[in-house]
Amino acid sequence: MNLSKWYQFIKPNFRFYKDGFFEFPYLANTPELFIESTIKSPGSKHVPEEQVVYRNNPFINGEMHYRKIDEGLWLSITNLKFKYDTVIKSSYAKGIPSDHYSVTFTVFDSEVKLQNVFIDKVPFQSKFWSFKKPGTDVGACFYKESKCQFYIYYISPSWIEKHVPLDELDSKIPFKKFLDSSKGFISYQDIVPNAETLSHEILDTFKTFNKDPFSATILKAQSLSILTTFFKNVFNDSRTDNYQEKSSVDYNKIAKCELLISKKLSKPFMGIDALAKTLNISSSKLKTDFKSVYGTSILQYNIDKKMELAMHLTLNTSMQIKQIAKEVGYDSPSKFTAIFKKKHGKLPSELRSDTLED
Repeated sequence: MNLSKWYQFIKPNFRFYKDGFFEFPYLANTPELFIESTIKSPGSKHVPEEQVVYRNNPFINGEMHYRKIDEGLWLSITNLKFKYDTVIKSSYAKGIPSDHYSVTFTVFDSEVKLQNVFIDKVPFQSKFWSFKKPGTDVGACFYKESKCQFYIYYISPSWIEKHVPLDELDSKIPFKKFLDSSKGFISYQDIVPNAETLSHEILDTFKTFNKDPFSATILKAQSLSILTTFFKNVFNDSRTDNYQEKSSVDYNKIAKCELLISKKLSKPFMGIDALAKTLNISSSKLKTDFKSVYGTSILQYNIDKKMELAMHLTLNTSMQIKQIAKEVGYDSPSKFTAIFKKKHGKLPSELRSDTLED
């Protein structure tokens, strides 16, 4: 697709401003088309010998690395900083087949405001994995000043058939039910241990690819290892879901819901009905859509984020445990420590002692 055709395609799909977000699509038919459209987007500089695209336009600043790793397997690694509240949505060019699955590992870097007078803000990360069927409409919202990393594996049906034993799955396994349903997208948290470290190693291989004759072999082994871990753990996942129809998720409102939760970690949970009223959406749809996108209930997501922040404060500050409890919305230190231990396996004091001993 040449540049003039790319402009012709994007123009009728471009919604310059909607519900507080700048909104534009990306071409998702094939990995090659996605890469080509990124290369030819305004504000992009392509360095073919390094297979990297540097991007700087009114919405984003960053870079995208890409490589064909195996027959039927591509990987793009994108680092972006968003200049405005932006929603990016998949779009599909007519007449071009769309048969690739995608596995995405996403890392969001942001800041959380604290009540503590000595520590105003702390860095905070959110991570999740997703699996998308071919041709599925998806979207994601990103807030001004947020920094995000995306590791997207584009997988052909033939690669899946060769490397992933889907036919051997019991029909009762949740992932098998998802595959057999009309739902096109599913997500997970913490499904791959040490995912960020492993992904950074892959990025290092990308960046030094031309310096090592074994880079292609190393990259293939690294990618196969992380994808094998993903699928193996997904097969063991015991979630329950109603597997709703494709394209029914209101991604803008779900992103706003997540933002409301993340900005209020220092306060008691505001409640699903209050969230739904604020977002002008029914409580039932909010609960269903949120679980579809984030792989867990709103209440559990809120608890998990509070405990992740509590972990960060425990290991990286000298705040007293009772102060940390208040910072994540718990007036009762004993209730806080019980929930913390359930999530992390140890009491905050035990983790802090282990760190000091190391």
